[in-house]
Amino acid sequence: MSTYLTTDRLIFREWKDEDRAPFARMNADPLVMEYLPRSLNEEESNHLVDKFQEHLQKHGYGLYAVEVKETGQFAGFIGLNRVPFKAHFTSPKKPAIEIAWRLDYEMWGQGYGSEGAQAVLNHGFDEIGLNEIVAFTVHDNTRTIYLMEKIGMEREKKGDFHYPTLPEGHPLGDFVLYSATK
Repeated sequence: MSTYLTTDRLIFREWKDEDRAPFARMNADPLVMEYLPRSLNEEESNHLVDKFQEHLQKHGYGLYAVEVKETGQFAGFIGLNRVPFKAHFTSPKKPAIEIAWRLDYEMWGQGYGSEGAQAVLNHGFDEIGLNEIVAFTVHDNTRTIYLMEKIGMEREKKGDFHYPTLPEGHPLGDFVLYSATK
């Protein structure tokens, strides 16, 4: 099992089979999934783990499984991912790289999100050599917007977009775009 980076309190690593059950429970939690179109069942959650691991193997970075150093408890994921859809900020020649996270509800409010996201942002610039990293969320997801701003990302003035896989008028379809550059 590879560890990609660590912070004072967190370990960012490859996914293990033992992560699947807590990840599936997390993806079924309506609080965790509030700003996503729907909760996921166990099969869908396991499919995500497989996709995350495949991305890690192919690109050398990805959406890392995160565990708390002190306890070894699975906390969720934080990492970098190639944006998987077409939008005004993506290009086939230069894919956009997003920073993303999803933490278990019991991990909220302890600073793990900002600690981890800052570490991953720095890792993307300093170790991977990225020049720009984007992040996006539903326009009224204030917790995620706060975290993006806390780690130094700035809102793109003309970056708002409708998430391409959601139908027009969907209540979770209007997104804001943030970015950070090296």
